[in-house]
Amino acid sequence: MAQDAALSAVFEPVAPLTTFEETVDRLGTAIRLGILPPGTRLPSERELADQLDISRSTLRQAITTLVQSGHLHSVRGRGGGTFVALEPPLARAGERLRPDWREVLDLRLALETGAATLAASRADPATLEQMRECVALMASQPDFDDYRRADIRFHILLAQASGVARLVGLAAEVQAELSGLIAHIAHPQEVLAHSNGEHARIVDALATGDETGAVGLVRRHLEGTEHILAGLMP
Repeated sequence: MAQDAALSAVFEPVAPLTTFEETVDRLGTAIRLGILPPGTRLPSERELADQLDISRSTLRQAITTLVQSGHLHSVRGRGGGTFVALEPPLARAGERLRPDWREVLDLRLALETGAATLAASRADPATLEQMRECVALMASQPDFDDYRRADIRFHILLAQASGVARLVGLAAEVQAELSGLIAHIAHPQEVLAHSNGEHARIVDALATGDETGAVGLVRRHLEGTEHILAGLMP
């Protein structure tokens, strides 16, 4: 009975604002906890998209991410489908996540949404151009380490755009702690491309002085990172 209830929760409709990230979170967590055991065949794409109340394109993105991270695998042809990997990434001895990881993400959320509030009215063209250069670099970097360096610079520049010098140092400290968390998960290209699309929209909102839009985009972006961490964490 408890297993049935847990399985039903996995396939409840996904909230609309973070559909991609929450789908990865929902399915990845279910696999890690054994609610979806190794070898389980997922419902068909049409059925699963209907159950989760998301578009089939969003579902495909999430499935691709979970395939690339080793949680799922796809089989073509007769009797094929999408299956939970026989040995999905699970917690292993010696690979403990720091216990305050959610606090690190909360600190980042408070810092960067505050920075975005100020940056919407204070960001100078030179800083915005540097942020766009970071976006372009991330779009062109297949290597995650190079992507991550540009990502770190982007978020530090967001703090710089606020005009509050002390925020820059704090942002750098938080990024250092975040790198330790990100090291625990896979880095599928689907996730990186999705994340970088949000970077571009954040810069656009700042450039037009759209404070509400910028803060909302930053919040969604950072909460998306939390969902991905929760869903893909080994």
